[in-house]
Amino acid sequence: MTPSKDAAILVLNAGSSSVKFALFAAGTLQPLCRGGIEGIGSRARFGGAVGAQAHLFEGGLPEDSTHEAATHWLLDRIRRADGIALCAAGHRIVHGGPDFSAPVVIDEAVMTALEALIPLAPAHQPHNLAAIRAVRSAWPDLPQVACFDTAFHRTMPRLAQIFAIPHELTDQGLVRYGFHGLSYQHVADVLPDIAGERAKGRVIVAHLGHGASLCALHEGRSVATTMGFTALDGLMMGMRCGAIDAGLVLHLIEQRGMAPSEVSEILNRRSGLLGVSGLSNDARTLLASDDPRAAEALALFAYRVVREAGSMMAAMGGLDAFVFTAGIGERSAQIRSAIAEGLAWTGLRLDAARNAAHDTRISADDSTIPVYVISADEELPIARAVIARRLSA
Repeated sequence: MTPSKDAAILVLNAGSSSVKFALFAAGTLQPLCRGGIEGIGSRARFGGAVGAQAHLFEGGLPEDSTHEAATHWLLDRIRRADGIALCAAGHRIVHGGPDFSAPVVIDEAVMTALEALIPLAPAHQPHNLAAIRAVRSAWPDLPQVACFDTAFHRTMPRLAQIFAIPHELTDQGLVRYGFHGLSYQHVADVLPDIAGERAKGRVIVAHLGHGASLCALHEGRSVATTMGFTALDGLMMGMRCGAIDAGLVLHLIEQRGMAPSEVSEILNRRSGLLGVSGLSNDARTLLASDDPRAAEALALFAYRVVREAGSMMAAMGGLDAFVFTAGIGERSAQIRSAIAEGLAWTGLRLDAARNAAHDTRISADDSTIPVYVISADEELPIARAVIARRLSA
C-alpha cells in the first residue's frame, strides 16, 4: 500500500551528546524538516532546523536538558507540525550484535535483545533505546524500525571479522562488528553519481568526527573497517583512544590497581584528542590553539588515519578513490591536507583551492587517486529502510 501524500517518516539519531532528527515525506522521501540538539550533558543547544516546519523549533530548550528531556522537547514540537501525519519512525541503533544484520520492526523481543547489547556500546545504545521509548510514549501505535550501524559491515570476509582468540569465543559472537555503517551506506549510495565507475572499485571512506573510523569499500560493500567489537577500536577519536595494546589495559588493572570502570573512563572519555592535548576534544578548538600539545594531538590524529588507510589498501590490494565525510572530514581543510600529505606516496594530491572551498572533488587534476568530500547523512538510509520494511510487512 502506497503511503498517502501527507504521511511522514520520523527519523531519530540519538548520539552520545546529541539528538538529530529528520522528517521525510513517506511517498517521495523528500526531506520536510531536519535538525538536531547538540551539547547534551554539558550545554544543550538546538543546532538549528531547515525545512517548512523549522519555525516549530525556535527557543524553549533548557541548557541543562538530558537526553530524555531533549528528545521529549523535539517530539512535542513535531506533534505540532501542520499537515503531517506520522506513519512510522526509524532509529539509528549503534550495535546490532550477531543477530541483527538488517533493519527490523521493533517489538518487545527486539527491545530485550538490544538492551542486552548495552555493554558493547554504553555511550550510545542507552540513548538509542530511550528514543524508541519516547516515541512509543508519544505515539503508542506508531510502527518503529531499528536500523543498525553494525549491519553494513556484515559483508566483510570472515577473516576481516574474526580475532585471533579461542574459536569458542568467536562462536559466541566476539567478532569485529564495525560501526558508522549508516554513514557508509549513504556514501555507497551516492558515490556512483559522483565518481562514476571508480565507485565500484577500491574505495576508502574516512568518517571523521567526534567518533572516527575508516571503511574499505569494494563494489560498494564493506570489506574491512577500523572499529571492532566495540566503537573503542581503530582510529584516535575525540575522547576515545582507538587501537591500543591490550597489555596496557591489563597493566592498568593488574599493576596499577585500577578498577575496570576506571580504565573504561580513561579509554572512552579521557583519551583521544582530549587526552593527548589536555585541552579539548573538539578539533576546531585545537586548530585555533597555539599550544604545542594541540598540534601534537592533531598530528597524531592524522598519522593514525594515514596508518590505518594503509591497512585498508592492503586489504583491497590498492586504491581507486578516497572519500572524507562527517564533521572533521567535511569541514577541516587543514586536517584533510595533513592526511593527504601522509598518503602522497600513492600519488594522491589535493588541489589547495578546492580543498579550502570544501568542493565535492578536492583532488588535483594530476592526482592518481580522486578525493571527494561527501556530506554525512545517516537519516536518509534509515528512512529508506523504514519504507522497505513497511511495504514488505
